Amino acid sequence: MKVDLFDFDLPNELIALRPARPRDSARMLVVDGQAPFADMGVMDLPGLLRAGDVLVFNDTRVIPAQLEGMRGEARIGATLHKRIDLRRWQAFVRNAKRLRLGDTVDFGAGVCALAEERHADGSFTLAFAGEEPVEVLLERAGRMPLPPYIAGKRGTDEADLSDYQTMFAAKDGAVAAPTAALHFTDRLIAALDAAGVGRETLTLHVGAGTFLPVKADDTDDHRMHAEWGTIDAATAGRLNAARAAGGRLIAVGTTSLRLLESAADEHGTIHPFAADTAIFITPGYRFRAVDGLMTNFHLPKSTLLMLVSALVGRERLLELYAEAVRERYRFFSYGDAMLIL
Repeated sequence: MKVDLFDFDLPNELIALRPARPRDSARMLVVDGQAPFADMGVMDLPGLLRAGDVLVFNDTRVIPAQLEGMRGEARIGATLHKRIDLRRWQAFVRNAKRLRLGDTVDFGAGVCALAEERHADGSFTLAFAGEEPVEVLLERAGRMPLPPYIAGKRGTDEADLSDYQTMFAAKDGAVAAPTAALHFTDRLIAALDAAGVGRETLTLHVGAGTFLPVKADDTDDHRMHAEWGTIDAATAGRLNAARAAGGRLIAVGTTSLRLLESAADEHGTIHPFAADTAIFITPGYRFRAVDGLMTNFHLPKSTLLMLVSALVGRERLLELYAEAVRERYRFFSYGDAMLIL
């Protein structure tokens, strides 16, 4: 399909630069089959789900993966986006024309890395010196990797250390938050528990590739970035049992959805999974593992918008987004939510 089919006009002022406070006070646009769109709030979620339904969250934790350093007299920026092993990460590099293989970049606070390999997409493998885990080094020298549509308008500050982390964050490795789950609070979870709605967690370490624009003119020519994810056997068993008992699996975020679909077979059975996934979901895809999605509002012509289009249809998606713009919903990572059933 032509990528231009997934474009829409978004007023700049609708891009949220801070989250709703409290988090669960965000608005939520509800899409339930062919029924009219419903303008609701995140706290209405327990009343929209049924006892036995299961919300599936991503428990990845965002690491301070943005680094600023020097290679000689040249200033180099790096955003780590995929772990290779204990000492090496793949990174997108700013001012990459000043960095050559074999160069060492000093990121300050005793953190140095060697430019070891350059990849076809222009990113580098950075090999970090020393014996400490890279995550420990990042706590000293790194910054939270806010999306470019926020970072280009304001600086990162102390509030982002908690704002850009979900309440489920437990396993280090993401360089972007699974933002649909940013809306959840203890109060909302208590209400969901009271309504008999279950919850499970899986792990998909979101990479910076999630922010890369689709440069191809046609979706067939786009190469999807790979991200590492895992679902253990016990979790897969509980998810399958819930669905067999008539419960719906509602993915909280496109990251949870992509991993569930990667782990499911053609009959919809979810299997244990521990590998990279580069699944690219576009209209025409037959969903196997999920019965709904809670997500935020995504960028024009993005792979995430194409995924949502596969759930609701392209024309209905454009109607949905036109409604969100008309009703002044807040967009992107710190913005409002939608629920698709």
